[in-house]
Amino acid sequence: MRLLPGDLRVSVVNDLPENPDGRFVLYWMVAARRLRDNPALDRAVRYSRQLQRPLVVFEPLRVDYPWASDRLHRFVLEGMADNAAAFRGTPIHYYPYVEPTPRAAQGLLATLAGRAAVVITDRSPMFFLPRMLSAAAGVVPGRLEAVDGNGVLPIEAADHAFPTAYAFRRFLQRSLPGITGDLREPPQEDLADLPALPEADRAWLGTVQQRWPAWNPAVSPRETCETLPIDHTVGAGTEPGGEAAAQRRLTQFLASGLHDYTTSRRHPDLDGGSHLSPYLHFGHISARDVCRRVLAHAGWSGRLPETAAGHREGWWGVEANVEAFLDELITWRELACNGAAHLPAYERYASLPAWARATLAKHADDPRAHTYDLEALDAASTHDPLWNAAQRQLVTEGRLHNVLRMLWGKKILKWSASPEQALEVMVHLNNRYAVDGRDPNSTAGIFWVLGRYDRAWGPERPVFGTVRYMTSANTARKVRVKQYLQRYGADAPLFV
Repeated sequence: MRLLPGDLRVSVVNDLPENPDGRFVLYWMVAARRLRDNPALDRAVRYSRQLQRPLVVFEPLRVDYPWASDRLHRFVLEGMADNAAAFRGTPIHYYPYVEPTPRAAQGLLATLAGRAAVVITDRSPMFFLPRMLSAAAGVVPGRLEAVDGNGVLPIEAADHAFPTAYAFRRFLQRSLPGITGDLREPPQEDLADLPALPEADRAWLGTVQQRWPAWNPAVSPRETCETLPIDHTVGAGTEPGGEAAAQRRLTQFLASGLHDYTTSRRHPDLDGGSHLSPYLHFGHISARDVCRRVLAHAGWSGRLPETAAGHREGWWGVEANVEAFLDELITWRELACNGAAHLPAYERYASLPAWARATLAKHADDPRAHTYDLEALDAASTHDPLWNAAQRQLVTEGRLHNVLRMLWGKKILKWSASPEQALEVMVHLNNRYAVDGRDPNSTAGIFWVLGRYDRAWGPERPVFGTVRYMTSANTARKVRVKQYLQRYGADAPLFV
C-alpha cells in the first residue's frame, strides 16, 4: 500500500487505474459500519459525484471468523439493520450480505468489483481485517483504496510503535493542534444528490443476489443467527448494536456519566464507564464523533496549547473528568491502534518488551499456590470470589469493569502454568465473550497485564518477577465491590 499524497487517511492498495467502463462506485464496508463521520463512505460519495456513477454499499458479515457467536453476530446485524434503514430513501444501493456457510461468499467481492469504476474500503489494524485487505488486492481488478476511520489522529501520522502511553501522549499533543478544525464540525457528504442506480444495473445485481442473497433486515438478528453455524452457547450481551444505539449511549453518558467519570468508572459498584467500546470496535460510532460531542458538551474553547509535555491533565483546557475521558478515548485507544499497525506480530507473546519477557522467563518455573485450566476459568470456578464475579460479568454481559479487567488478567497470569499459557487463556476468554474483544484496545489491555506499555515494578515477586502485581484483597480495599459481588457473585445466576 502507498499513502495518497496529502491525505494520511487514504491508502492506495493495488495501484491500478480506475475502470472507465465501471458502472458504479463500490464501497466495501467492513470496519466503519456507520453513516455518520465515516471517511471511507465520504470518499466513496465524492467519487460517485465526481465520476457521475451510482454508489453501491456492500456490507458483508462472514460466518467463519474465530469466536463467531450469537453475541457478536447479533451486535453486527443490529448495526446492519440500522444501515438499511438509513440508506433507505437515498439514491445509494445498500447490499447487506450474511454468509450462510463458510466460504459461501467466495467470489462475491470479485464479481461486484469487476463491474465497479473504483472500490473503496475501510482500513483497520484489527483482527483479520489487514489480512483480508491484502488478499483483496489480488482479487479486485481495478483501483482499490482503503480509508482509515479508526481514530482522531490518522494511524499513518506515526511511523513507528510507541513503547508507553506517555511517549505517545507527547506525540499526540504535538500533532493534534494541526487538526483542531476536524474536532469542531463533523464533515458529512450529502447523500441526496448522487446518481441513482439504473434499472439495468439493478437487474444485474438481482442476478448476483440469486447466488448470494442479500440479508433481509425484516428478519430479526435473533432469527438470523438461529440459522447459522456459529456458537449459540454465547448469547446476546446486554447492549444492542447499531449506530442509533451508539448515539443513544453517548447521549446518556454525556447527560449522566461524564460529570463524575473519574470517580464512577473507578468503582465497580458505580459502573460509571461510557460503555462505548463495543460501538467503537464495530465502527457503529467514530472516535472523532465522540470527541467532538464531548468537547462541545464541555464548552471547549477550540484552542490547544503549543507545548507537548505529555501530561494527562490540563492539556485540553476542560474540566478534569472530561480530560480523563479524552485520555482514555484518544491516548490509550489510539496507542493500541498504533501498536497494532506498527508493532510486528502485536498479538503474539514475542511482541512483549524484552524486560517483561526476561523477568517472566526467570520466574516461569516458580511454584503456584493455585492453578486452573481453561475449563475452570471459563466456568468462574476458582477460590477467588472477586475474580469469579468478574468472569461472570464477562460471560453474561460481554464486558468487564475497567479496574477488574486488570485484576482479571493478573490473576490468570498467577494461576497459569506459564505466562504463554496465561496469554492464550486471556485471549480466548476475552475474544469469546467480550463484545469489544478482538479489538486493538482490548488486546493492548491483555498485553498490559504482561508488561506492555508499563515498566518494571519492585519488589521482585514469584511468578510476576518485576511485572506489575495486583491482588483481589488490595483491589477490594481500594475500590467499592460489595454490590458488585452481590450482583455477579456465586448466588447470582450464570447464564449464556
